[in-house]
Amino acid sequence: MTMNKVLVIGNVGNDPEMRYTPNGNPVTSFNVATNRRYTTGEGEQREETEWFRVNAWNRLAETCNQYVTKGMKVYVEGRLTSSPYISRDGDPRAGNEISATDVRFLDRAERSGAGPGEATGSGGPGSGPGSVPPGADSGGGDVEDLPW
Repeated sequence: MTMNKVLVIGNVGNDPEMRYTPNGNPVTSFNVATNRRYTTGEGEQREETEWFRVNAWNRLAETCNQYVTKGMKVYVEGRLTSSPYISRDGDPRAGNEISATDVRFLDRAERSGAGPGEATGSGGPGSGPGSVPPGADSGGGDVEDLPW
């Protein structure tokens, strides 16, 4: 048995961009940043930021396009893929992408303009489950409601 699953909690770095595949499936993309703070052996405080490109498909794509905004805190669950590309300097690189199966909005309504909630979806073209719009009874939406 094998498994490819990633969970990320971070801040959205840009407003989502929605487009359609040639066969009409919607896909919405946005970036999520995570931060890690640590102290070096010499006592120096450091912070690292890791960026993830999130791709949501079908009904999840439509929900994310409607409710996700730059700066809001989100929980993203999905499958991790690496996409090779050539940097501006001509160096080969790889980007981290998440094909989302679940996106939860962690900000409160006062801050983001969208109510707390969740959206779950197919995680890829051609498969099925729908979404739950923010504000629906999602069983939570705040960080304290996460299972860990």
